[in-house]
Amino acid sequence: MTAPRGSVKGTRPATLEDVAREAGVSRALVSLVMRQKPQVSQERRSRVLAAAATLGYRPNAMARSLASRHSNTVGVLLNDLHNPFFAEITDGIERVARDRGYRILLSTGSRKRGREEAALEAFLEYRVDGLILVSTLLSAAKISQAATLAPVTLVSHTLRSPAVDSVLTDDVHGAELAVTYLIELGHRRIVHIDGGRNPGSRPRRQGYERAMDAAGLEGLVVPGDFSEGSGAEAAGQLLKLPRLPTAVLTSNDMAATGAMDRLTEAGYSIPRDISIVGYDNTSLAQLRQVSLTTVNQPREEMGRLAMQTVLERIEGGRTEAVSHVTAPTLVVRRSSGPAPA
Repeated sequence: MTAPRGSVKGTRPATLEDVAREAGVSRALVSLVMRQKPQVSQERRSRVLAAAATLGYRPNAMARSLASRHSNTVGVLLNDLHNPFFAEITDGIERVARDRGYRILLSTGSRKRGREEAALEAFLEYRVDGLILVSTLLSAAKISQAATLAPVTLVSHTLRSPAVDSVLTDDVHGAELAVTYLIELGHRRIVHIDGGRNPGSRPRRQGYERAMDAAGLEGLVVPGDFSEGSGAEAAGQLLKLPRLPTAVLTSNDMAATGAMDRLTEAGYSIPRDISIVGYDNTSLAQLRQVSLTTVNQPREEMGRLAMQTVLERIEGGRTEAVSHVTAPTLVVRRSSGPAPA
C-alpha cells in the first residue's frame, strides 16, 4: 500500500530523515537544501527537492524557530472579530507582513479579558517574534510582562513603558470635530453614547465633554460598550427622556447602527428628527443603506504602522518607545443634518 502524500506509511508526517533516505543523501545535506544554502551541487539539490515532493515533506516551522530563535511570525490579538474596524486594521498589518516575509497568527478575546490573557499565553508558547495588541483589555502588568519576552505594539491604546510602542488616533480631537460639526448645524441637545472600558472610549468622551463645555452646552453621557446591542439599548433610554435629543455622537460605528435601528423602529426619521454620528468610518458606515456620518480613523495606515513598528524592534533592536498618533477626519454622509426646528 502506498503511503499518503505528506506521510510515511500513513502514520506520520515525513521528516528530514525520510527525505534523506529517499534521496540517498545525508540528513545534513537535506537540511542545507531546505535552508537554501549555496554549498550544494545542483544535481543533489534536485534529488533532494524531488524526494521532498514525493513524500510531501513540509519543514517543521516550530523546530526551525527553536534552532534559529526566530519564527518570522507576529501574533495579532484583536478585541472583537464582529467589528469591521479590526478586519481593516488587520489588512494593513498583513500587507506589511507579506512584503517583509512574515506570517501573522490571529486571535481574538471576544471583548473578554480572560480570553485575551489565554490568547496572549498561546502566542508566547508559539514563540512569536513580536506582538500587536489591537484595542486590548489586558492589564498594564500583563502587557509589560509580555514585552519582556517579545516586542509589543499597541493599537488604539498606549502604555507608559520604554518596552511598549503604540499606534493610535487623536480621539479627543476626533470627538471634538464631530460635536463642533453638529453645533454648526444648529444642534444643542447632543448626547454621547459611551464605549465603556474599551480603549479609545475615554478620550472620545473627553473630546465630547470639552466641545460641549466650550459651547456652553449641557451634555449627557449614556453608557455603552462598542456593540450594536449597547447602541440600541442606549437609544431605548433616550426614548424615555422628556425631550429626545436632536443629535447623538456614538463611541463607534457599531453602536451607531444599533442606535439607528432602535430609533427608526420607534418611528423617528434620521436625520430629519435626530442626527447620528459614529466613530471609525468602517465599511459598515459606508453602506448606502446606512450612510453614516462618522469620524474616520485611517485603519489600514494604523495597521501598517503597527507592523512596521514591531519589526523595528525585531529586526533593528530599537529599545526606546515610539508612539504614532494619526489624525482623525470627519466624513459627512446622510445620517446627519440640520437640527429640527
